[in-house]
Formats: sequence, C-alpha cells, structure tokens
Amino acid sequence: MEIQLINKQDDPTVNEWLLGAIAKRSLIEMGQPEHAELSLVLVDEEEMEELNFKYRAVEKATDVLSFPLYDEALKNDEDLPLILGDVVICPAVAKRNAQSHGVEFAKEMDLLVVHGILHLLGFDHETDDEAEMMEAKEEEILKRYYGGETSI
Repeated sequence: MEIQLINKQDDPTVNEWLLGAIAKRSLIEMGQPEHAELSLVLVDEEEMEELNFKYRAVEKATDVLSFPLYDEALKNDEDLPLILGDVVICPAVAKRNAQSHGVEFAKEMDLLVVHGILHLLGFDHETDDEAEMMEAKEEEILKRYYGGETSI
C-alpha cells in the first residue's frame, strides 16, 4: 500500500508518520488490496476554504474533504495501482474541533484520516442510518488501532 503525504501547512505538531500509519491500518481494516494507493494532503485554512467553496459551495474552512477516484473494477487487477483518491485535512480546524470536543489533537487527526478514507470507499452520512453505520466503522477501526481502548 502506498500512502503519499503532502504537507502544505506549517503546524509542527502534526505527526506525519502516525497519520500514514492510521491510513494504512484503515485500508487494511477495510480489506483494500496491497496495490491500493491514496494521498493525504494537509492544508492551511485558506486553502481548505478555497477547496470547500469550489467543491461544496461552502464559504468556510472545514476539517476534512475527500476526493474519491475508487474503481471497484480495478480492485483485483494487481498490474495496476488502485488509486483511491485524496483526503485533504486542515489541521488548524482539527485543532479547534479537538479543543471544543475535549479530545487530543492527535486523536482528532486520526479520526479525520479514517473518516476521509471511509468517504473514499463510498461511506457517507447524509441520512441518520448512513451516519450511524459510518460512525460505527470509524469507532471499530480506531479501537483496533488503539489496542481496544475507546478512541475518542
């Protein structure tokens, strides 16, 4: 599995190695093949606001956006990379969210990576049932990653 991390922001407290680790674990938990690839992109608030407006018509920065490229037909073709897409995270927004939710910044970032990857794989939270299913899958992945303890 290949996780490409592009850091376009300047918060030195972001642990890129750990973000890559939770991304890889998420892909394994979701049964993705070894030839799966994705990009994690860390951006500042200004860039996130631009992306959010361009793709969602929302004029404010958000914590995570996903841009899926997943093609089920390529899943079993090991001759080609299975490019899942891009997960874009804004650590500045994540840090504020972590403070307001009373959780560690690193755990909030982990949750955003998992959340973004689940979006790449077709999960959504448009309805209550979809949100419930997605949150349960996030919790399951994070509990296993943290060794069984409650994640956030």
